[in-house]
Amino acid sequence: MHEKNMMPLPAAGAPAIRVGCAGWGTPPQHAALFPPGGSHLERYARLFDTVEINSSFYRPHQHKTYMRWADTVPEGFRFWVKMPREITHQRRLLDCEDSLLRFLEEISGLGCKLGGILVQLPPSLALDMPSALTFFTLLRQHYPGAAACEPRHASWFSMQGEHLLQDFRLARVAADPAKFPTAEAPGGDPGFSYYRLHGSPEIYYSSYPEAYLRQLANTLQAASGPAWCIFDNTARGAATANALDTMNLLGITTHQG
Repeated sequence: MHEKNMMPLPAAGAPAIRVGCAGWGTPPQHAALFPPGGSHLERYARLFDTVEINSSFYRPHQHKTYMRWADTVPEGFRFWVKMPREITHQRRLLDCEDSLLRFLEEISGLGCKLGGILVQLPPSLALDMPSALTFFTLLRQHYPGAAACEPRHASWFSMQGEHLLQDFRLARVAADPAKFPTAEAPGGDPGFSYYRLHGSPEIYYSSYPEAYLRQLANTLQAASGPAWCIFDNTARGAATANALDTMNLLGITTHQG
């Protein structure tokens, strides 16, 4: 349940914090929280200033579609886009130059409203330095912007993996639930942090209790650089309430008007 009486934490001189959801759907039980009028994305963007596009993982979207989405939201709004599974899960970062260039051309339709790219790797994909170096070199040749990587194999949480991500300016996602003890904390590029909260104990479904959100807000405020926080527990609509409660704890106002 959305807790309207949750009090904000004391203000701190923290850098920018953005909180949002994976997708801009309007859960029926929380529909009244969204200002009326407009598309789902327009309504979402009156409450939040960032969103993670997950549908790009499953299917491509045309350049003009990304342009339309960018035109729908306010100037300060930013999209993070999940890299297609064709690249990460099917090709496993190998022989994917054409696919990568096509994806980058598509998302260029977001223009300055592109916040960054999320590279989520399959749990079975171990760190292989030659293929990782080739892929991330290719990525950086064509895309200089913000990028975050969510590895899910233990080998990526080594010093070798950490240095690789730092060298290519990739923030390692801080994930919950964490598959490994260090996976719950940010890593890689220290310039910013990217949190993905999938729901725990039931992934994608569970809502986070107030105590967890309060600790999360403290962690976000203590970040040494900009922090992005995406709630991915969308299956029953918990992400919306959790994100709004976290913003309330941080003293972040919604973006109506």
